[in-house]
Amino acid sequence: MGRLLATARRLLHNEEEARDAVQTAFIRAFQSLSKFREESRLTTWLHRIVVNESLMRLRSRAKEEPIDDSLLPHFIADGHQAHETADWSDSAEKAIERSETKAMVSASIQQLPEPYRTVLILRDVDELTPDEVSEQLGVSKNVIKVRLHRARQMLRTLLERELGGQP
Repeated sequence: MGRLLATARRLLHNEEEARDAVQTAFIRAFQSLSKFREESRLTTWLHRIVVNESLMRLRSRAKEEPIDDSLLPHFIADGHQAHETADWSDSAEKAIERSETKAMVSASIQQLPEPYRTVLILRDVDELTPDEVSEQLGVSKNVIKVRLHRARQMLRTLLERELGGQP
Protein backbone atom coordinates (compact mmCIF):
# COMPACT_ATOMS: atom_id res chain seq x y z
CA MET A 1 0.00 0.00 0.00
CA GLY A 2 2.80 2.43 0.88
CA ARG A 3 4.56 2.08 -2.47
CA LEU A 4 1.29 2.47 -4.36
CA LEU A 5 0.38 5.59 -2.38
CA ALA A 6 3.86 7.02 -2.97
CA THR A 7 3.44 6.52 -6.72
CA ALA A 8 0.04 8.25 -6.70
CA ARG A 9 1.48 11.11 -4.62
CA ARG A 10 4.36 11.63 -7.06
CA LEU A 11 1.98 11.75 -10.00
CA LEU A 12 -0.86 13.79 -8.47
CA HIS A 13 0.93 16.11 -5.99
CA ASN A 14 -2.11 16.06 -3.73
CA GLU A 15 -2.36 13.83 -0.67
CA GLU A 16 -6.14 13.52 -0.62
CA GLU A 17 -6.39 12.88 -4.34
CA ALA A 18 -3.57 10.31 -4.13
CA ARG A 19 -5.38 8.44 -1.36
CA ASP A 20 -8.62 8.54 -3.39
CA ALA A 21 -6.78 7.24 -6.45
CA VAL A 22 -5.32 4.30 -4.50
CA GLN A 23 -8.69 3.50 -2.96
CA THR A 24 -10.39 3.61 -6.37
CA ALA A 25 -7.60 1.46 -7.80
CA PHE A 26 -8.18 -1.18 -5.11
CA ILE A 27 -11.91 -1.16 -5.86
CA ARG A 28 -11.20 -1.55 -9.59
CA ALA A 29 -8.72 -4.33 -8.87
CA PHE A 30 -11.24 -6.17 -6.70
CA GLN A 31 -13.90 -5.82 -9.39
CA SER A 32 -11.49 -7.10 -12.03
CA LEU A 33 -9.80 -9.81 -9.99
CA SER A 34 -11.22 -12.50 -12.26
CA LYS A 35 -9.39 -10.86 -15.20
CA PHE A 36 -5.98 -11.08 -13.50
CA ARG A 37 -4.01 -13.47 -15.70
CA GLU A 38 -1.10 -14.09 -13.34
CA GLU A 39 1.37 -13.24 -16.13
CA SER A 40 2.91 -10.76 -13.73
CA ARG A 41 3.05 -10.31 -9.99
CA LEU A 42 -0.07 -9.03 -8.26
CA THR A 43 1.87 -5.98 -7.03
CA THR A 44 2.86 -5.12 -10.62
CA TRP A 45 -0.77 -5.39 -11.69
CA LEU A 46 -1.91 -3.18 -8.79
CA HIS A 47 0.84 -0.65 -9.57
CA ARG A 48 -0.40 -0.42 -13.15
CA ILE A 49 -3.98 0.16 -11.96
CA VAL A 50 -2.82 2.93 -9.57
CA VAL A 51 -0.81 4.61 -12.32
CA ASN A 52 -3.75 4.39 -14.73
CA GLU A 53 -6.14 5.83 -12.15
CA SER A 54 -3.69 8.65 -11.37
CA LEU A 55 -3.24 9.43 -15.06
CA MET A 56 -7.01 9.50 -15.59
CA ARG A 57 -7.27 12.01 -12.76
CA LEU A 58 -4.51 14.14 -14.30
CA ARG A 59 -6.25 14.11 -17.67
CA SER A 60 -9.56 15.05 -16.07
CA ARG A 61 -7.98 18.19 -14.65
CA ALA A 62 -7.80 19.27 -18.29
CA LYS A 63 -5.34 22.03 -17.72
CA GLU A 64 -2.60 22.57 -20.23
CA GLU A 65 0.73 23.51 -18.75
CA PRO A 66 2.81 25.65 -21.09
CA ILE A 67 6.29 24.33 -21.76
CA ASP A 68 9.03 26.70 -20.68
CA ASP A 69 11.53 26.51 -23.54
CA SER A 70 14.14 28.19 -21.37
CA LEU A 71 14.50 24.86 -19.52
CA LEU A 72 15.74 23.11 -22.65
CA PRO A 73 19.35 23.55 -23.78
CA HIS A 74 20.09 26.04 -26.54
CA PHE A 75 22.45 25.18 -29.37
CA ILE A 76 24.73 27.24 -31.55
CA ALA A 77 25.08 26.79 -35.33
CA ASP A 78 27.73 24.06 -35.08
CA GLY A 79 25.41 21.89 -32.94
CA HIS A 80 27.15 22.40 -29.58
CA GLN A 81 25.27 23.67 -26.55
CA ALA A 82 25.35 27.43 -26.12
CA HIS A 83 26.08 27.03 -22.39
CA GLU A 84 28.44 24.47 -20.98
CA THR A 85 26.77 22.09 -18.53
CA ALA A 86 28.07 21.84 -15.00
CA ASP A 87 30.14 18.79 -14.08
CA TRP A 88 28.50 17.05 -11.14
CA SER A 89 30.50 13.83 -11.24
CA ASP A 90 32.67 14.60 -8.19
CA SER A 91 29.94 15.43 -5.70
CA ALA A 92 26.78 13.81 -7.07
CA GLU A 93 26.73 10.85 -4.67
CA LYS A 94 27.44 13.00 -1.62
CA ALA A 95 24.90 15.62 -2.65
CA ILE A 96 22.10 13.12 -3.21
CA GLU A 97 22.59 11.71 0.29
CA ARG A 98 21.81 15.03 1.89
CA SER A 99 18.12 15.46 2.58
CA GLU A 100 18.08 19.08 1.46
CA THR A 101 19.38 18.04 -1.95
CA LYS A 102 16.77 15.31 -2.18
CA ALA A 103 14.11 17.89 -1.41
CA MET A 104 15.52 20.24 -4.05
CA VAL A 105 15.52 17.47 -6.68
CA SER A 106 11.97 16.50 -5.75
CA ALA A 107 10.80 20.11 -5.92
CA SER A 108 12.51 20.53 -9.29
CA ILE A 109 10.79 17.41 -10.64
CA GLN A 110 7.45 18.87 -9.54
CA GLN A 111 8.15 21.97 -11.66
CA LEU A 112 8.35 19.92 -14.87
CA PRO A 113 5.33 20.02 -17.19
CA GLU A 114 3.03 17.05 -16.53
CA PRO A 115 3.81 14.84 -19.57
CA TYR A 116 7.54 15.10 -18.91
CA ARG A 117 7.22 14.77 -15.14
CA THR A 118 5.10 11.61 -15.49
CA VAL A 119 7.57 9.89 -17.84
CA LEU A 120 10.52 10.84 -15.61
CA ILE A 121 8.81 9.49 -12.50
CA LEU A 122 7.72 6.24 -14.13
CA ARG A 123 11.14 5.57 -15.72
CA ASP A 124 13.65 6.96 -13.25
CA VAL A 125 11.84 6.78 -9.91
CA ASP A 126 9.52 3.79 -10.34
CA GLU A 127 12.06 2.10 -12.64
CA LEU A 128 9.52 0.87 -15.19
CA THR A 129 10.85 -0.29 -18.56
CA PRO A 130 10.23 1.83 -21.67
CA ASP A 131 7.72 -0.79 -22.83
CA GLU A 132 5.83 -0.58 -19.53
CA VAL A 133 5.78 3.23 -19.59
CA SER A 134 4.64 3.18 -23.21
CA GLU A 135 1.82 0.80 -22.34
CA GLN A 136 0.84 2.77 -19.23
CA LEU A 137 0.65 6.09 -21.06
CA GLY A 138 -0.69 4.78 -24.36
CA VAL A 139 2.05 6.39 -26.46
CA SER A 140 4.89 4.95 -28.53
CA LYS A 141 8.31 4.10 -27.12
CA ASN A 142 9.79 6.87 -29.27
CA VAL A 143 7.50 9.43 -27.61
CA ILE A 144 8.61 8.06 -24.23
CA LYS A 145 12.28 8.40 -25.20
CA VAL A 146 11.84 11.98 -26.40
CA ARG A 147 9.85 13.02 -23.32
CA LEU A 148 12.33 11.34 -20.98
CA HIS A 149 15.28 13.00 -22.72
CA ARG A 150 13.62 16.42 -22.54
CA ALA A 151 12.52 15.87 -18.95
CA ARG A 152 16.10 15.09 -17.95
CA GLN A 153 17.35 18.18 -19.79
CA MET A 154 14.74 20.38 -18.11
CA LEU A 155 15.52 18.86 -14.71
CA ARG A 156 19.23 19.47 -15.24
CA THR A 157 18.53 23.12 -16.11
CA LEU A 158 16.36 23.57 -13.01
CA LEU A 159 19.00 21.98 -10.79
CA GLU A 160 21.77 24.09 -12.31
CA ARG A 161 19.72 27.18 -11.49
CA GLU A 162 19.28 25.99 -7.90
CA LEU A 163 22.93 25.11 -7.51
CA GLY A 164 24.16 28.38 -8.96
CA GLY A 165 25.04 27.08 -12.42
CA GLN A 166 24.63 29.08 -15.59
CA PRO A 167 21.21 28.74 -17.29
